[in-house]
Amino acid sequence: MTLTAQEATDRADYAAQAKGHVRWGHWVVGAVLLVLVAQLARFLVFNEAFEWNVVGEYLFDSSVLKGLGTTILLAVAAMLVGLLLGTTIAACRLSAFVPLRWAGTAYVTVFRSIPPLVQLIFWFNLGYLLPKISVGIPFGPEFASWSSNDLITPVTAAVLGLGLNEAAYLAEIVRGGLLGVDTGQQEAAKSLGYSGWQTFSRVTMPQAMRTIIPPTGSQFITVLKGTSLVSVIAMADLLYSVQTIYGRTYQVVPLLIVAVLWYLLVVSVFSLGQQRLEKYFGRGANR
Repeated sequence: MTLTAQEATDRADYAAQAKGHVRWGHWVVGAVLLVLVAQLARFLVFNEAFEWNVVGEYLFDSSVLKGLGTTILLAVAAMLVGLLLGTTIAACRLSAFVPLRWAGTAYVTVFRSIPPLVQLIFWFNLGYLLPKISVGIPFGPEFASWSSNDLITPVTAAVLGLGLNEAAYLAEIVRGGLLGVDTGQQEAAKSLGYSGWQTFSRVTMPQAMRTIIPPTGSQFITVLKGTSLVSVIAMADLLYSVQTIYGRTYQVVPLLIVAVLWYLLVVSVFSLGQQRLEKYFGRGANR
């Protein structure tokens, strides 16, 4: 279709007008955002209720740093448990053996249905239901036994509660990532003489990682923030540490800001690492 000179001129004029409107729209939105940012900055800087001097005083307090270390260690331990168990459950759900599929589905259903706080309290009070934990032949003699109260410490209860809960979610993330790889990739690997493990480790898993990493990163952030729940079982995590301080000084808001700043810093650092992982496993992928 050939345009006349007049039609071409009209279209050029319309495009120029549309571009001008978009440019003005950008300036308006930018100005509104600038005003909002300025108001927020003024609120944060000049509101004396924030007590920034108190925030600076306790930001590097030894008990706060110790609580921060506990929070990070708990999150890492829970994620390791979740990844190992979640990958196993994902394999069960993809298995051709029906009982394994049923077991994996039952696990995911149960642990996704129970709130993490309830799981933490349950594991912490396991000694009420199971006074001792023993190793031996089922329905036969015991080889060794231990008191549940000695084994299930607050740390153990926290790792179990958070890790087993995360395993249910990570199992679905891993399963979704593996199912997202085209079956033709596996068939091509087999035609090249790859074994089952080589196909999984060199073809299927590297491609699935591009899908697995983003939601797994989000789950780690969820676990990191979820460690604040362990204060109910008297674990001295970051939130519990600042609560102990403001319970003594009654400076609630500035101490909560201390916790917020540390959570923000840790999550930001981890997000940078996640971006690097996504870039690494996304090599060669066109978007």
